[in-house]
Amino acid sequence: MTPDMTNEPDDLNEVLASVDAWPVDTVAVGVTTATEVVATHGPVDQRFALASVTKPLAAVGVLLAAQAGAIHLDEPAGPPGATIRHLLAHASGLPMSPGGPDTEVGRRRVYSNVAFDLLGQVVAERVGTDFSTHLDLEVFEPLGMDATTLDGSPAHAATATVTDLLAFARELLQADLLDDDTWSELATVQFPDLDGVVPGYGRQAPCPWGLGVEIRGRKSPHWTGPSQPGSVFGHFGQSGTWVWVDRDSGVAAACLADRDFGPWAKDAWAPFNDRLATSLGAST
Repeated sequence: MTPDMTNEPDDLNEVLASVDAWPVDTVAVGVTTATEVVATHGPVDQRFALASVTKPLAAVGVLLAAQAGAIHLDEPAGPPGATIRHLLAHASGLPMSPGGPDTEVGRRRVYSNVAFDLLGQVVAERVGTDFSTHLDLEVFEPLGMDATTLDGSPAHAATATVTDLLAFARELLQADLLDDDTWSELATVQFPDLDGVVPGYGRQAPCPWGLGVEIRGRKSPHWTGPSQPGSVFGHFGQSGTWVWVDRDSGVAAACLADRDFGPWAKDAWAPFNDRLATSLGAST
């Protein structure tokens, strides 16, 4: 469904402009439907470090490798009993950082950079090129994400603009690169009912996650707005970044800033996203 924006541009622009009150030096934000950018505010063509907003980009690269038959989502990968699917859904038991303790596979939702580094290695071995080149060829170039690069870990090392993130969000709203089944499964809760911790927001029970994207569910507190539906999915990053997608309402939003996540973000993001979703007719 595409929202009716005809009576909302002034209100929407006012909401977007409210980011100027945040305690950051530079911030850019934008909203898109599946076909076009609706509104933006700030330097949307400035490049920012994405931190963990890298993970959804990497996940789509992994899923495209699966579509091509280079890997299979349910093949073994990582610790005994784990699969590519477990790695994408933070259910493999691998730790957040190298050297951390492992957990039993499928027991808890353990947010893991290690899992995404392993995914990058597996895909690179199968496709015959490094993972950053794979993303360039299979994701960034086809989507016109000309300002986006991956310079290191698939877990956290991408740099991009709001313009490029909105292009990526349009793929998540209406698949072009992904086939219908994969597009649908990406935002479907994997290994339901697992409890876990959302970094910065504490323990969530349950803690739903899709294939490389966080699903809002009933999480509280959370960085998305409390009035947004549980089906909203996306990711936030420790560099002060986020992207969310609401397929039911047909809208998505992205925000990049130059101040690391902290109390300021916990205070600002949820109320802002609540106002933004309401202005877009995308709240419950």
